[in-house]
Amino acid sequence: MMNIEMMMQIALALISIIGALMVYLLAPYIKARTSEAKQKKIWNLVLILVQAAEQIFNTPGAGQDKKAYVLQVLNQKGIQIDATQLDILIEAAVFQLNRTKQAVLT
Repeated sequence: MMNIEMMMQIALALISIIGALMVYLLAPYIKARTSEAKQKKIWNLVLILVQAAEQIFNTPGAGQDKKAYVLQVLNQKGIQIDATQLDILIEAAVFQLNRTKQAVLT
């Protein structure tokens, strides 16, 4: 009888250790994937907003209005992003938009 009880306790201890290791190893991976998904969502939203801003503010020299529009909508959606990151995303989105326009025209 003692053997079975001891084996059960060892098995429960091993299961606990394995569970703790899985949480320790998988939690950072899950967090990284969530961040990646969130970053992708923000990128797609910025890309759409830049395209919308290009349509709404189509007068020359309206760059600040376009940027303000993108930032305003991001804030309304509850997405907080610092100015440097926003500038990088907007510039990349404008670059992609211009490259797409050139490809269509040629």
